[in-house]
Order: sequence, then structure tokens, then C-alpha cells
Amino acid sequence: MPWSAEELAILGLSLRVAAWATLVSVLVAVPVALLLARRRFWGWSLLNAIVHMPLVLPPVVTGYLLLYLFGRRGPIGAWLADTLGLVFAFRWTGAALAAAVMGFPLVVRAIRLGIEQVDHRLEDTAATLGAGPLRVLLTVTVPLALPGIIAGMILGFAKALGEFGATITFVSNIPGETQTMALAIYTYTQAPGGDAGALRLVALSVAVSLLALLASEALARRAAPERP
Repeated sequence: MPWSAEELAILGLSLRVAAWATLVSVLVAVPVALLLARRRFWGWSLLNAIVHMPLVLPPVVTGYLLLYLFGRRGPIGAWLADTLGLVFAFRWTGAALAAAVMGFPLVVRAIRLGIEQVDHRLEDTAATLGAGPLRVLLTVTVPLALPGIIAGMILGFAKALGEFGATITFVSNIPGETQTMALAIYTYTQAPGGDAGALRLVALSVAVSLLALLASEALARRAAPERP
């Protein structure tokens, strides 16, 4: 039986949230991973601990902190709303932010491992040939670390699709606005006779996740350097 328009709408919202969460995570994670992989400085351990904090904190704590900081009256949220008109609390943008924060440690770790696998001698060679630091980064480091970046994107996207605790605490469970597949499945399980709807969304979630993993695996293979 084909999925209903409501279920497809939930899927569309979930994909939009996951895509934006992945994009935001990767854009921030690349410089952070580069800093952690290539530099040792005072405060390195503190930065590393802060990056991985969402992995050890209860998701509801992370969600509450996001609500406190990015709520309409929060120190950051109030400024964003008044200055840029950007609102996170109880909006799909907040769901994307929550998913990005929860997946950020996984994205950073995967990218960091990819950067650490890059041969320093190749970067040094490019530098001796006249390439500046930015050019070395864009033409040598990033391309060689691309499998790690793709792996981070996979982990971030998968985490975003399944994010629950921080999302429901920060943006609630609003149909059509913040109700992703994970929240919709929870809603169905709490309603009498909702098992059938929950199973349909579970099947849809599994299918999307499987397709995403297969596609990302193909991309990772194409991005990996050829071995002699």
C-alpha cells in the first residue's frame, strides 16, 4: 500500500531537517577537526571535551540548553529574532539545529580521522612548490580527506534522521512544523491503535536510511584515492 500524503509530508520534513543539519555540521566540523588534528595548544583538551559533550549529556539536557540559549527570550535567540528575523524555538529550523548539535561530535571525529590519514609530505611538497596554506588545504588536504568528510556526512545525516530527545525538548512535537519521523513514530505509539501507522513510518525510515547508506558508500568509494 502506498504511503499517505501525511506520511510523505513527515518524510519531507525529516529529510529537510536532516539535510540542513548535515550541512551546518560539516561546515563547522571541518575547521574544528582540522584544528584538533593539526594543532596542540593550551585549551586543546577543553575544546575536545566541549565538542564531544553532546555524546555524554542526556539529550533532554542538550535540548533544554538550546531552548535557554536560542529561545525567543534567550541571549542568542532574542538577538537573532530581532536582528535577522531568524527563529529557532518551536520551528523546523530549531529541529535542524538540535539535530546538528547532537550529530556534531560524530561528524568531527570522522573528519578528524580522515585528516589525520593525510600524508604530511604531500602538503609539504605543495607548499615548497609555492602553494599557500589555503591552497594546500583546498587542493591537497580536503581532497585526500574526502572519504572521512563523506563518512562524517553519513553519520550526521543518520543521526539527524533519528534524533528525538533534544528535538522534542527544544521545538516540541508540532505536526507539520517540527514533527519528524522519530517524533511521529513516538506519537503513533502513544495513541490507541497507532501501531500500524508506527510500523509504516518505521518501514519508511528504514528504506530511506538504507538508500542513504548505499548512496554514501558509492560516493566514498569514488572519492577514495586509487591504490596501486
